[in-house]
Amino acid sequence: MNKPVVDKRHVRTLARLTFGNAASLICLGLVLTASVFVTVDTLFVTREDASLAGVRLFLLAAPTAFVFFIGGARWGAEAAGPAWFVCLAPVVSVLLQSLALGWFVRLLRDGSRTLTAHPRGT
Repeated sequence: MNKPVVDKRHVRTLARLTFGNAASLICLGLVLTASVFVTVDTLFVTREDASLAGVRLFLLAAPTAFVFFIGGARWGAEAAGPAWFVCLAPVVSVLLQSLALGWFVRLLRDGSRTLTAHPRGT
C-alpha cells in the first residue's frame, strides 16, 4: 500500500502553527480588517482620485509579497502579473507570515520550557 505524500499529522501541525496561536490570529485579524476596508472602499466609495486603501493591505503582506511580485514580473507587459496573481499573492504571503509567526511562537515557548525544566548550574 502506498503511503500518502502528505500525512494528516503534518497538515494538522501546519494548521495549528498558522491559525492556532494568538500572534497568528492577531496578524490574520488585522489583514481581514484591512481586506474588508479595501473591499468596502472599492465597491461603495466613489471619488475622483484613486484610493490608497489597497496599500494598507499590501503593507501588511509586504515582507513576503515582494518576493511574489518580483516573481510575477516575468509576465512582462503587466506590472505585477495577471489579476489572479495580484489577488492570490497577498493571500499566500499573509498565510506564510502567519505560519512563520506560529513557528516563532512555538520556538520561544519550547525554548523557555527547556530553560526552566533543566536550569544550568544546579
